[in-house]
Amino acid sequence: MKASDKVRIGETNVQVTRLGLGGTALSGERPAFNPEAVTSLEESANLIRTAVDLGVAYFDTAPMYGLGESERRLGQGLRDIERTRFALSTKVGRVLNIGSGGMDWSFDFSASGIDSSFTSSLGRLGVETIDIAFIHDPDGDILFSDGSANYFSQAVDEALPALQELKRAGRLSAIGVGMNQWEMELEFAKTGQFDCFLLAGRYTLLDQSALRLFLPYCSAHGISIIAGGPFNSGILAADSFEDAPFNYSTASEPIVRKAAAIRHICQEHNVPLKAVALQFILAHPAIASVIPGARSASELEENAAMLDLEIPPAIWERLKEAELLDPMAPVPSG
Repeated sequence: MKASDKVRIGETNVQVTRLGLGGTALSGERPAFNPEAVTSLEESANLIRTAVDLGVAYFDTAPMYGLGESERRLGQGLRDIERTRFALSTKVGRVLNIGSGGMDWSFDFSASGIDSSFTSSLGRLGVETIDIAFIHDPDGDILFSDGSANYFSQAVDEALPALQELKRAGRLSAIGVGMNQWEMELEFAKTGQFDCFLLAGRYTLLDQSALRLFLPYCSAHGISIIAGGPFNSGILAADSFEDAPFNYSTASEPIVRKAAAIRHICQEHNVPLKAVALQFILAHPAIASVIPGARSASELEENAAMLDLEIPPAIWERLKEAELLDPMAPVPSG
């Protein structure tokens, strides 16, 4: 498997590379669990150039990332690259607002909010079309509030028709939803109106909760999955598990023990944990691309190299024997 291998999204003409670049680091914001790992403007440009050189031709971003900064940096980095050479996704449903206190964002899944978000993203990215637009977290802001807000109905009744109109107009090629949970994504899938989903952190070495219901449904209905958060916020890429992050919080002891057990099996076979994490995800037929949020060119180069490594089949056998992987999970065939 190579990072530059391409897969088609659903029944659309959009093609994404097996390895993509998640745009969170391009925001320039300080990561909560590693505040020193800020990606500078210069490093962002280098990161994007390296992606192009490696044949990584799928880039994901969102207005929320750095309040538009991720989109601006990505647009600047790609402005001299022929548009047909890369696939680009961004998100709608969080509109940026400029007020007396500066800039912030708010949820807006109305038709006018979708149009406003989409148009402003085009401006920051410096493009005329978007390949994929994801409705962003219509379950409400589960990271910073009590999660009680639920915009499912508005997303279907207002956001979706607005995106379908953009698709008919040729400004958009594929429609999806991006979330940190699979349950609501499955409800969206059952409407029969979506080409793809961005699912973050719910099909990984540590969390295979999407395996039994969501992924088979998508496979059966020709819906593609983009896998975000392949390292579960960092624990599967960490040198040390002490205070390691897992899904935006500090990892619990059971999660640390599971991660340590997986790493031990990887070490027995002299294979990096990151390689096993990435190749496991891409072994599922529903998953088109995986998009770790590399913070530097060297991280991206390492991620690409992880896909090229040969992993002994015995690793997958051992992980299942140790009940660290769901026995039904597809694994690389070698």
